[in-house]
Amino acid sequence: MTQLAIAILNWNGKHFLERFLPTLLANCDTDTEVVIIDNASSDDSVAFLAENYPQLRVIINEENYGFAKGYNVGLRQIEAKYYCLLNSDIEVTPHWTEPVIAQMEADENIAAVQPKLLSYHNRKQFEYAGAAGGFLDKYGYPFCRGRFFDVLEEDKGQYDSDIQIFWASGATLFVRSEIFHQLGGLDDDFFAHMEEIDFCWRINNAGYKIMFNHQSVVYHIGGGTLPKDNSFKTYLNYRNDLFLLLKNLPERRLFITFFIRFFLDILAAFVFLMQGHRKDFNAVFHAMYEFWKGAKAMKQKRGQITEQAFRQTYPHSIVFARFIKHKKYYDGQKLT
Repeated sequence: MTQLAIAILNWNGKHFLERFLPTLLANCDTDTEVVIIDNASSDDSVAFLAENYPQLRVIINEENYGFAKGYNVGLRQIEAKYYCLLNSDIEVTPHWTEPVIAQMEADENIAAVQPKLLSYHNRKQFEYAGAAGGFLDKYGYPFCRGRFFDVLEEDKGQYDSDIQIFWASGATLFVRSEIFHQLGGLDDDFFAHMEEIDFCWRINNAGYKIMFNHQSVVYHIGGGTLPKDNSFKTYLNYRNDLFLLLKNLPERRLFITFFIRFFLDILAAFVFLMQGHRKDFNAVFHAMYEFWKGAKAMKQKRGQITEQAFRQTYPHSIVFARFIKHKKYYDGQKLT
């Protein structure tokens, strides 16, 4: 069995494969396999790979399953001790896998690890999708060390500590394959966005650890498939965040959390409207409608849920902290 399989989910991303595959292949150990999982691309990605990288294994999905199911279908066909789910718009650096694998080999209770994510276009700045490790507040809002709402910090070594985090970014996610399959992988119904946070919450509920590794550095373009200002992305983020809470919150927290969360989401919708983003305004209400339609089925997916995992979330509202108290930074313990 291969020690590490790096799996890239591709959908019409030939331009990213052209740009980033050479660097990736130049920085792979001998006991690492690179596999492309193609989500029924309509560009000539598959032909490009066959012509230029015939040595690579390509798994072709029958349709565009989205991020979650696309990976699930592909990873079921890959045998390795560790998986790395790698976005196609990532530039890796020399020796980027070695500290992560060493970290996981040293502690069998570590289920997943995230490297340091920096911006491809502004290489001294943290990247939005994961920065220096992900956290969640009590109402389900995700944030990161190095990225707090609209504040993206410059990397000055301030987060060069390998700490336990609540969630690891799906842009570059190292995970033990045994645990990935044991926990059922990513949730197909999320399609894309927030599915890695749901998966990580299940890791926490199962009693495993998720770590950040500052010695492993990658550069991420971000928004390669869905740009940040895409209203479908807004819809997925709001709907899936509600799914995330319904699946993983302790029973005693459900009513109060959703009561406050619905109020905050409606408020966010009207902020979008006042900013002139009518499509995003509509997307928030569409997300709430689709959440209610799918709530019964999603609630049936509630599995092992522990108070200990919930206590790892940030115990206050980051919306209040950012927009009322004007906090901008999080070091893993407190906001400043």
